[in-house]
Amino acid sequence: MMKLSKSEEQLMQYIWKSKKAFMNELLEMYPEPKPANTTVATLLKRMKDKGFIDYKQMGRSRQYYPVVKKSDYFSRHINGLIKKYFNDSPSTFASFFTRETDLTKEQLEELQNIVEQEIKRREK
Repeated sequence: MMKLSKSEEQLMQYIWKSKKAFMNELLEMYPEPKPANTTVATLLKRMKDKGFIDYKQMGRSRQYYPVVKKSDYFSRHINGLIKKYFNDSPSTFASFFTRETDLTKEQLEELQNIVEQEIKRREK
């Protein structure tokens, strides 16, 4: 799967959020100063060419929708980060993540619960 640029990823977030949207609706989601229509149109074309989105022609308008699920994109992203920066070692990543982020004791306990539930699920 290809990667999205930073500006494509921002637009993709809006498409995931809205599930399907016309270009003017996507433009409304941007904070001020909003990008030009032509900029967003170019990003949409690139994202369609990369296989991230598609559209339905509705009269003279196009309704865009995601083809790639957010969870698929980010799990691939995270796995890539672990490979690239943590010697393909999830435990090195987990150690870095838990030490270098300002997690509260409660958040760490919540992570521990998530991991324990996943272990139980896989034992079945």
